[in-house]
Amino acid sequence: MKPIYGVGDIHGYLDQLDHALALIEADGGPDAEIVFVGDYTDRGPDSRGVIQRLLDGVAAGRPWHVLRGNHDRMFTRFVRDGTAQDPMIKSGKGWLHTALGGPMTLQSYGALDGFDHPDGGGGDAVLRNGLDPIPAQSRTQLVSLAQTAVPEAHLEFLEQRPLMHVTDDLLFVHAGIRPGIPLAKQTEEDLIWIRDRWLDDPRDHGRLVVHGHTALDHPVHHGNRVNIDGGAGYGRALVPVVFEGRDVWTLTNIGRKPLVPE
Repeated sequence: MKPIYGVGDIHGYLDQLDHALALIEADGGPDAEIVFVGDYTDRGPDSRGVIQRLLDGVAAGRPWHVLRGNHDRMFTRFVRDGTAQDPMIKSGKGWLHTALGGPMTLQSYGALDGFDHPDGGGGDAVLRNGLDPIPAQSRTQLVSLAQTAVPEAHLEFLEQRPLMHVTDDLLFVHAGIRPGIPLAKQTEEDLIWIRDRWLDDPRDHGRLVVHGHTALDHPVHHGNRVNIDGGAGYGRALVPVVFEGRDVWTLTNIGRKPLVPE
């Protein structure tokens, strides 16, 4: 059975992505099929580099399935029209809050260069303190800088990403699914944001669901789902996962390690 590989939330850590790709190639060769479950941007230092690496791989015809995450959508929405808030964030924090990490993404594109922070300090102040809420005048300037700095190809690439990838045994998605709802009727909001009534649902979903979005210390197999967000966005390792049917392993520097239901 041909394996398929899953990569969790990358969050701007290009070095972690490159290490994960090296582990996958060592296990499955240069033409390994990989599903990336979203959240390529924010928090880490090189969102631009991560997006370019993925874009280049897809353009080269690699069998890569690059899904869309909530952070990717927040990034593109801010650059397109200045939207910094998403009603799905219960804390009320905006994309430019340091906890969400939007400023790091803008910095990776050089979009903070020349920015006039309302309290002084320019772009460095945005990186230290965020800009949430953002004053109207600052929003106008920052959106203009972002639209100049971010390549249209990067925005289009993220906007065109599918929300799921389905095989006979597996369903890959960013956040999860609304239990009991057919796949054709799942909403984008749930697919990229859901936690409530999903993470604690024990039922079998037909296919083994592979997702990220909820950061853990390491990928975890929950029986009906596998969470592959090992917390790279918080400084932990990006651990690739390999699937053969419904059998699961993590990849390490010394090879495969079985990942069994807890």
